[in-house]
Amino acid sequence: MSNNEIVQKLWNLCDVLRDDGINYADYVTELVLLLFIKMEHENAQSGVMLGHKLPEGARWPDIAKLDGPNLLTYYKATLLSLSQSTDPLISAIYADAQTRMKEPRHLRQLISAIDSIDWYSAQRDGLGDLYEGLLEKNATETKSGAGQYFTPRPLIDSIVALINPQAGETVQDPAAGTAGFLIAADAWIKAKTDNLYDLNEKQRTFQRNKAFIGMELVPGTRRLALMNCLLHGMEGDEQGVIHLGNTLGDAGKNRLPKSDIILSNPPFGTAKGGGGPTRDDFTHSTSNKQLAFVQHIVRHLKDGGRAAVVLPDNVLFEAGVGADIRRDLMDKCNLHTLLRLPTGIFYAQGVKTNVLFFDTVSQHATGSTKEVRVYDLRANMPRFGKRTPLTRSHFAEFEASFAPLAPAGRGAGGEGVSCGQRQDQGETSRYRSFSRE
Repeated sequence: MSNNEIVQKLWNLCDVLRDDGINYADYVTELVLLLFIKMEHENAQSGVMLGHKLPEGARWPDIAKLDGPNLLTYYKATLLSLSQSTDPLISAIYADAQTRMKEPRHLRQLISAIDSIDWYSAQRDGLGDLYEGLLEKNATETKSGAGQYFTPRPLIDSIVALINPQAGETVQDPAAGTAGFLIAADAWIKAKTDNLYDLNEKQRTFQRNKAFIGMELVPGTRRLALMNCLLHGMEGDEQGVIHLGNTLGDAGKNRLPKSDIILSNPPFGTAKGGGGPTRDDFTHSTSNKQLAFVQHIVRHLKDGGRAAVVLPDNVLFEAGVGADIRRDLMDKCNLHTLLRLPTGIFYAQGVKTNVLFFDTVSQHATGSTKEVRVYDLRANMPRFGKRTPLTRSHFAEFEASFAPLAPAGRGAGGEGVSCGQRQDQGETSRYRSFSRE
């Protein structure tokens, strides 16, 4: 049984939840509270330890052996006990967790169906990837909430390949969502280091506990992200890889460190109430959340650090403070590449987006950007959606042309050349070069 088939089988369990009066938006949360307990058990059975074991009495066999009213009562008590766990990461995952299920028979159906899954196949393909597949399924089906701006996995994989994170580098996502960027960066490094076995123990510990950090504002989304990271072997610090907080407030200023790499798809829209962010370290006050995130990213990149950020068109064209923030970005950073994304890849209708690739020169530099190369993946492209899915192959030409666009030693494979060696591919090419002016 393939991971896609298992994901579909799990998604079909939403019919059981619907019969218990649980609404569409809560399906995945309800499923994963139970599913994580099962996955932890499967990992333990196969000898793959998460490092954060569930306590005795709160494990899968303890729940699965029960039936009737006792089952639902015990499960509710289990969720409460997990939220009070002495393990800070387990308590964070199950913080305020509660089931909305009312019928013990429906819970019994879920447990029996989950038990009937081919967990040997799931384990072989990776429980983390199975879990992530369920999150993606939710995003494509619900078209609301977290799914509204779910970053497509082919886009994430393409960005990570071009940024080329290395073992020993710190990677940050200040708008982490369900941690897709960080997990893809971790997978990239593991693929290059034989699943970290090429590293020494000190380096492996760094990768598991210190290499990745993100921040998420919504507790329910952070719960999904923490589970996702843990199932992929990413533990983070005592708060986990993903911290709870507002990046555009004091939490982002004080708790997110300067990083070598920042990868992100910040939320679209304006700050609630129309006021600007509360950050007193931002040069420009704005209610536009994406422009505020740009300021955070520029400030939190180490000198020589590199970033790839998904941003809507308004960030490129907004006048006034928008122009001031772009000027600041192009002074302190080398904004070398801009990828114009096709419409329809995000589930909010009509959103036009771009990926900005830039490297920080210095927080005190001026005029760092001399030239910007724009790759247009928007013109003459199909409208993507469920019938025409976006795939990694759609980025093949862009990826092949990217290496010489990055500054020397950066980009895909670190084989960049200097700005002076760049060559346009002609007027009809999707690539065009523009001076800063």
